[in-house]
Amino acid sequence: MLSKNEIKYIQSSGHKKTRDEDGVFIAEGTKIVNEVLTQCPQQLIKLYARSSFFEEHGLKADGEQYIEVTETELERISLLQTPQQALALVRQFKPALITELNEGWVLALDAIRDPGNMGTIIRIADWFGISHIICSEDCVEMYNPKVVQASMGGVLRVKCITGDLKTLLPQCQQPVIAATLHGKNINDFSFEKKGTLLIGNEARGVDASLLSLATHQVSIPSFGAAESLNAAVATGILVWEAVKGSIK
Repeated sequence: MLSKNEIKYIQSSGHKKTRDEDGVFIAEGTKIVNEVLTQCPQQLIKLYARSSFFEEHGLKADGEQYIEVTETELERISLLQTPQQALALVRQFKPALITELNEGWVLALDAIRDPGNMGTIIRIADWFGISHIICSEDCVEMYNPKVVQASMGGVLRVKCITGDLKTLLPQCQQPVIAATLHGKNINDFSFEKKGTLLIGNEARGVDASLLSLATHQVSIPSFGAAESLNAAVATGILVWEAVKGSIK
């Protein structure tokens, strides 16, 4: 049986203050919890799960790190409207360094504030094999529970560097391609085999102060009346255009 203090702490881990102070985050749901157990078990602090989860995955509750909970207890600690079978308290990964950037494509995000967009962008990066994302300091935190959920496990594999883009972008030492509404049509643009794709805020786009750091500006052609694209949707289109040349 979970103590009141433990329930309170798990609930508090849904708040940024606790996550920042203790370096933890919550992974919730059968899929992502299973990925934590199989891909990065060293990050696991505690697993709270129903008996059916333990049976299905061939695990045994030990009352210390692997804790069996009732449906009522799971409902109390869950951050979801409809709790799933398992919730894990996980150690945050060490922040990536700019010197760790690979030779391929990198995403740079300017003030992406919507958790759903951020999580989807991380998922897109994971799908296309982009292992690093550079985030401005006013982006939503990658360990926000809604970001973790929307990333579908991407937060376990994609590394994030957070800082001042004006300082970090020049250190990438590769072309910076900014997505804007008035850039060169991507159909007429030749993407190289590596570079940094700069994606702007959902409402205002890339900040004007960053455009001077861009080697190129590109845009996605419109065939309808919409004023703009969702940031995550635009990212998916641009990433595909960028990476497909290197996989031919």
